Amino acid sequence: MPRVKRGTRAHKRRERILKYTKGFRWGRKSKKRAAKEALLHAWTHAFRGRKEKKRVFRKLWNVKINAQARVEGTTYGKLIAALKKKNISLDRKILATLAAENPAVFKKIVEKAVR
Repeated sequence: MPRVKRGTRAHKRRERILKYTKGFRWGRKSKKRAAKEALLHAWTHAFRGRKEKKRVFRKLWNVKINAQARVEGTTYGKLIAALKKKNISLDRKILATLAAENPAVFKKIVEKAVR
């Protein structure tokens, strides 16, 4: 019976795990057991982080819209209600961008909605 050398599958498995931990600190980038544990945590946080990111950005957009709306003499809540009432469908991301970068256009939108 010929001799069979083993280890290629195990080596590939180790390499695949360690490929994901490139850039991690200390032994978590080079030791298989520590790397596996680190990935379990990292991927859990990454999943949660993608959801969190959406919440954080929406809060930021609301703050930007409110700040510019108050300059125009109204509040965030009144502006959003007026936009819905007039069927002006601009999402918060666009409104925040306009408020920050193009206040003249934002002013026209406020005038169209509120007044």
